[in-house]
Amino acid sequence: MVLESPGEELVERELPDPEPGEGQVLLEVSTCGVCRTDLHIADGELPDPKLPLVLGHQIVGRVIGVGRGAERFSGGDRVGVPWLGWTCGECRYCRSDRENLCERARFTGYQLDGGYAERAVADERFCFPVPSGYPDAQAAPLLCAGLIGYRSLRLAGDAERLGLYGFGASAHIICQVAVSQGRHVFAFTKEGASEAQALARELGAEWAGPVGDPEVGDLDAAIIFAPVGELVPEALRATAAGATVVCAGIHMSDIPAFPYELLWRERAVRSVANLTRRDGEEFMSLAPAVPVQTQVQPYALSDANLALNDLRHGRVRGAAVLSVGNVAPS
Repeated sequence: MVLESPGEELVERELPDPEPGEGQVLLEVSTCGVCRTDLHIADGELPDPKLPLVLGHQIVGRVIGVGRGAERFSGGDRVGVPWLGWTCGECRYCRSDRENLCERARFTGYQLDGGYAERAVADERFCFPVPSGYPDAQAAPLLCAGLIGYRSLRLAGDAERLGLYGFGASAHIICQVAVSQGRHVFAFTKEGASEAQALARELGAEWAGPVGDPEVGDLDAAIIFAPVGELVPEALRATAAGATVVCAGIHMSDIPAFPYELLWRERAVRSVANLTRRDGEEFMSLAPAVPVQTQVQPYALSDANLALNDLRHGRVRGAAVLSVGNVAPS
């Protein structure tokens, strides 16, 4: 399923099988998660994608070929491919363990073809072994919703009272992690989002309700997963002194002006950019220990446009996942 022009629907195309280059693996794709970042790319909200482009950066597949010098994986190994697809290793960010900020980074399903296809290639250095026990479909959301959520949670610090704004793919995973750590989770959704609120309570949230509800305040931190700039002052209003508000999306609508008093008393607002391989290694070890249970809504590869549209309109419970090839149970 190929994006030929931002703002238009994906089209089904027969493409030549990709060939693994030096240090790359060739994968037979079984599943690929559908991420809000895919939606931002498809809608033209992120600039300069490779075109034509195969979207998708939450890929689960099996190795069916390796390029010259690739040694990490063997034929048949199940691996996951995340958003971060390549870094230069030379810039000041890479040299200071901040490869997520690499000046020349390339991203899966953006500058590199991704997993809305039956075959994909990936740099083996940026692939992760998939924890056993996770079926392919349930593993896919771990690779972005889980990883970005995990990085966001880390940057929220040791917050005991944690607010999650927007309860979709990332929040439903990170809620489970936060609860397992003994935190008190408060899930904020749009007015009337009763199904998302019910899911939040099922997964251990202490409270779930609409944004702005005066019942909840004094939060030690908040993570904003919804790409809505207006939520930043709303989250600040709900926080205690010294709190951190983390903006977890790669794209967000403009943040409106707000009075300085909302930020005063050492509150902080920060963003999360991409992920590092260390994030991936840590989270892939942590997920089965919690254990994180991902809730997925499956779609056929040919229904990728439907999946994106359902995500756009808030009709996905948990995470949307495309079933591409032979999906194995674990």
